[in-house]
Amino acid sequence: MTIGWAILLGLIQGIAEFLPISSSGHLSIIQNLFHGQTAEGHMLFDVLLHLGTLISVYMVRGLIALFRRTPSEGGGTRTKNAVGARLFLMLVLGTLPLFLVLPLQDYVEQLYYNTTFIGIVLILTGVMLFAGDRLYRGRKNERTMTVGNALFIGLCQAIATIPGLSRSGTTITAGVAAGLDRTFAVRYSFLLSLPAILGANILSLIKACKTGIDISLLPAYLIGMAVAMISGIAAIGLVKFITNKAKFGNFAYYCWAAGLLTVILSLVL
Repeated sequence: MTIGWAILLGLIQGIAEFLPISSSGHLSIIQNLFHGQTAEGHMLFDVLLHLGTLISVYMVRGLIALFRRTPSEGGGTRTKNAVGARLFLMLVLGTLPLFLVLPLQDYVEQLYYNTTFIGIVLILTGVMLFAGDRLYRGRKNERTMTVGNALFIGLCQAIATIPGLSRSGTTITAGVAAGLDRTFAVRYSFLLSLPAILGANILSLIKACKTGIDISLLPAYLIGMAVAMISGIAAIGLVKFITNKAKFGNFAYYCWAAGLLTVILSLVL
């Protein structure tokens, strides 16, 4: 793997991880169409890319404050602690459906090599984003969201392990569909991504250790990780801006164009 290739994949990972356009789908498309380095040969690199985006979440002070933030309505320390504990419970419940994917992990991983399939799913992601902007605006937050809401959003996140389906786009849309306030739906989606990314990293690291690690490629890997982290920070800022403007549906046009182009290229190359 060259440093240039590592930078390109790091940039794609960092930007697409938090924007509703599917980072896994884009990485797979680039590697499949242009015969880049596949996951089997560079599992450690895949781990480091995701670790870079995970670090970017922690480095954004506004994101760290999300976990501590409580509604602006009154209430003492005890009330704030209760709200924080309830949010933590909702995150745990939202993470549980991911365990349903574990028995299907090998099958899902094979989909990463089906470029036509990924292109079609990208088009469907566009449909979801377009419809999501037109959903009724709910008012639920960490105080009022239900167990059912958390499990529903978590199930959608589990489904979004399919390459080409955006995790952030899916969970944000699911949150809005469940009646969550749009701003809180974005916050909940980001917080829910932390255990998901960390869990995926652990599984990938175990596989990387089993397949072996080429130490000579570590400099390129670390550069790619740094690029993913920096571009991830920029992407988070963009998402926060877009949330205030309620313009997630605009990404639908990109997903439709990217998906259609991917399908065409997969058939002619």
